[in-house]
Amino acid sequence: MCILSLVILQTPLQKKTTSTEEGEEEEEQLAASPSNSVSSSTDPNVLERLKEIACLVEEGGNAGEVRKIAKAVRLTMGLRRKLINASVLSSFLNYVSAGSYQLNGDDEIIQVDAAKQQLLLPELEIYCYLLLLIHLIDQGKYNEAKDCSSASIARLKLFNKTTIDVLASKIYHYYSLSHELTGHLSHIRRNLLNLHHIATQRNDKLGQETLCNLLLRNYLHYNLYDQAEKFRSKAPHFESQSNPQFCRYLFYLGKIRTIQLEYTDAKECFLQAAQRAPVSTALGFRAQCIKWAVLVHLLLGEIPERTVFMQKGLEKALRPYFELTNAVRVGDLELFRAVAEKFSSTFSNDRTNNVIVRLRHSVIRTALRNISISYSRISLADVAEKLRLDSENAESIIAKAVRDGAIDAMLDHANGTMICKEKSEPLMDFDSRINFCLNMHNEAVRALQFPKRKATARKGTCKHREKGEDF
Repeated sequence: MCILSLVILQTPLQKKTTSTEEGEEEEEQLAASPSNSVSSSTDPNVLERLKEIACLVEEGGNAGEVRKIAKAVRLTMGLRRKLINASVLSSFLNYVSAGSYQLNGDDEIIQVDAAKQQLLLPELEIYCYLLLLIHLIDQGKYNEAKDCSSASIARLKLFNKTTIDVLASKIYHYYSLSHELTGHLSHIRRNLLNLHHIATQRNDKLGQETLCNLLLRNYLHYNLYDQAEKFRSKAPHFESQSNPQFCRYLFYLGKIRTIQLEYTDAKECFLQAAQRAPVSTALGFRAQCIKWAVLVHLLLGEIPERTVFMQKGLEKALRPYFELTNAVRVGDLELFRAVAEKFSSTFSNDRTNNVIVRLRHSVIRTALRNISISYSRISLADVAEKLRLDSENAESIIAKAVRDGAIDAMLDHANGTMICKEKSEPLMDFDSRINFCLNMHNEAVRALQFPKRKATARKGTCKHREKGEDF
């Protein structure tokens, strides 16, 4: 038997610092933060729960019920915090004699004979691979997790059962995650394409969606936006078999649309992804969606509402973007530069630097709009001084703003001045507003519906007439 160079220590797990990009994962990653201490003895309750889940997987595999396999995966994610205990996992793997790897008494991962693999139910074998991958990733053993995920992918290719599709989608996810954490994400791109082709041939809808998202993430990680769009356009239509996968797809699509300058479509994708994501468990993913949505709003010339930045649990993560929004709203180019330098590390981790560079033009246009309101005539040198630009660049920037209709002004090249068109007097503005309110009031009065006369009143008049006749 081949022994891997891995020793799982039963010591308290140190808290790992993850980049904001990893916050795009769903609740299974958010649940990866374990408790402060780990018991050195086997927890009988957790072990019994794992045995019950294994029985559920075996029943689903024998009966061909995908519903039971999906339920087993959900129950496993609920126990994720307790899977860091190596003794619990070792007892369970020894109980089922699982997969290509199991833990011996010295907490080492060893390889099992091929004869035992053939006797094991495929669903149960893949489930044990999933438990082992979760344990290794949560312990920070990324290289060992990468080797284990590669072995699990090799085993997955040998099975073609519908009941394995749910487990396979999780294996694909951790296969990509382990290679991303070790810096070898580009090495598995060809294999992911091959797996996507196999999933398409087998009509594995969930596998197609999972692998599609993993490939998009792979391309976007290396800024290959053109290749990502080509793959997305030629891939099978996304049918939203899983809500988390559809949220990820919308997020990646919004990124592609932002780089392609299609800001309106990008805004809809980010907002929809943030709304469909779980409120309490996927805070990292929702923060990423809101960050990109705020940037797209600013690129469209819109200012997001203050309540967007005050959402519960997201105030600290959105603070840099709140200050950036304030700089764009005021139109202060110097303040914009200061904010960009102050939070440069945050923007770099969020991979939004390229988009923030585009906001400089929005800041300049806002400042020019404020200047055109305040001055009827101003020299180009003064405009350049206020904007802290070169006089040559200032003239071309102002000319472009006038041509695009951002400001209502004209340039006097001979005298080197910017002439702003005269605004209407305040009296005329108030008069137009008053007329608007009066017209609205008149239309409301015309639309009023008066109640019809009641039948009781008519009966009363008839009785009075009869009394008069009798008299």
